This record gives sequence, structure tokens and C-alpha cells, in this order.
Amino acid sequence: MARDEINAFLGAGTNYQGKLHFQGAVRIDGNFQGEVASDGTLVVGQEAVVEGQVVVGQLVLSGKIKGEVDAKSKVVLHKTANLQGNIRTPVLVVEEGAVLEGQLTMGSLDTPLNGASETDSN
Repeated sequence: MARDEINAFLGAGTNYQGKLHFQGAVRIDGNFQGEVASDGTLVVGQEAVVEGQVVVGQLVLSGKIKGEVDAKSKVVLHKTANLQGNIRTPVLVVEEGAVLEGQLTMGSLDTPLNGASETDSN
């Protein structure tokens, strides 16, 4: 299977609720509310709206996400992207025109959120 091959497609004009777990790559062009968990790639199309927690290997966003995003390798925000929530990822790519309303934490997902290392002492 090619690396950029889409394994599943949630089409435009559809609404989904619940938990989405997958391997490989999934593209959402409709509305999704709930939890997404995968080591793979989530592609959110320009007309898509995703609400909830997203924990993936890589996120490619052209539509809208409302919620927390943890991406193990990379987040790409295309010019039509609108993300309302916090991002945690080691690599962020942002095209001019993309909107991010929230906090950004860069570093591996193994890094503590508060930035403290195990050797810090009070």
C-alpha cells in the first residue's frame, strides 16, 4: 500500500458520532463528533468539521477542528484550516491564512506538558 493511500473516507454531507480508531490514513469530508485515535494520518477536508479529541500520528487539516490535537509526528494547517483548541506536536507547518485559536506545545509527546524534566528539583 502506498504511504499516501487513503484507507477510509467519510464523505461530505454525512454526520458521524463516536470513536474512530484506524490504521493507515483516513479522510473526513463530513462532520465528525467524538474521539479519533490512531498512529496513522488523519486528513480533514476543506468542508469538514471535527469536534472532539484527536490523537494521531499526523494531521493534515484543511477544514475545521474544535478540540484538542496531539500529533506524534506532524500537524499541517493548510490555508483554509481553522483549529480552535490546543495542539501538541513536534512539527507544525502553517500556510498563510490558516487560523489557530489555542495554545501550541512543540516537542515529542513523551515530553511532560509543563516542560519540566525528570531532573528538575525544587
